[in-house]
Amino acid sequence: MRIVSGIQPTGNLHLGNYLGAIRNWVRMQDENAAAGGDMLFFLADLHAITVYNKPEDLAANTREMAAALIAAGVDPDKALLFNQARVPAHAELAWLLFCTARIGWLNRMTQFKEKSGKNREGASVGLYAYPVLQAADVLLYETTHVPVGEDQKQHLELARDIAAKFNTDFDTELFVLPDPIIPPAAARIMSLRDGTAKMSKSDPSDMSRINLIDSDDDIAQKIRKAKTDPEPLPDNAAELDGRPEAKNLVAIYAALSDESVEAVLARFAGHGFGAFKPALAERLVETLRPIRLRFLDLKHHHAAIDRVLERGAEAARKLAAPVLDGAYKALGLQR
Repeated sequence: MRIVSGIQPTGNLHLGNYLGAIRNWVRMQDENAAAGGDMLFFLADLHAITVYNKPEDLAANTREMAAALIAAGVDPDKALLFNQARVPAHAELAWLLFCTARIGWLNRMTQFKEKSGKNREGASVGLYAYPVLQAADVLLYETTHVPVGEDQKQHLELARDIAAKFNTDFDTELFVLPDPIIPPAAARIMSLRDGTAKMSKSDPSDMSRINLIDSDDDIAQKIRKAKTDPEPLPDNAAELDGRPEAKNLVAIYAALSDESVEAVLARFAGHGFGAFKPALAERLVETLRPIRLRFLDLKHHHAAIDRVLERGAEAARKLAAPVLDGAYKALGLQR
């Protein structure tokens, strides 16, 4: 198996980023390495520029995301870790695939409608067409499997459609059609202030989220002040419906301890949040402290991070070259 996955470099990483994506990456890396497969993780800085970023912020966020991934367990000796911009083949292949992809296919992509909102005419062409760059990201490496959540299934289908059309149009078997990997259900981490809204770095209240750089005391205080209700915890998950804040805190505990919600409730049923919150805070502190300490050390070593990214990019460029060359040749382009 060759697995490829990317993540946009955003600042202010929080618990939702860790439990929703980064932890799954580490587990896939270890399992695939043990099975003799290849793993490529890239920081999607080319995707990031579909909306405006201050250049200095994008550069800092890219290094920071690399530091966070390594601190959380991504091992550059087991997987390739690089940022897209260091591998120009991503952008080159994307243009070649733009000429195979069809407007009608892109018009069906639901995420553009969500991301552009009411300002569709003011959105960048990149925001509209970025699913084709995503296709290039995976087709470039003869990828066999791509981990996808519900929101990305449609984009992987597009990649398969583009690959199949290119192969048919130009009588080639150049592109491997990647299959989806549905990762274990990641906890959907919600705001500590509003259990109906996702935990987000854009929330103006810092008390709404657990940041990866929060101190032990900060974590304990945020959990202590997290919004709850006066009812004790029930003995079954169904009774958490209609109690979004309670449901969120239980889900966080379950995700951290790799237990089911039912198992957590079996232990805490009948207890109020005065008993549950300290237990949750302790579990959070134990999980995040080693990640935070390593991250805070790594993030200042820019040269070391750049060396890791360049080493990964050098290997990625070599893996990408045969496919990119094959695409140029299939199209009759001379270079």
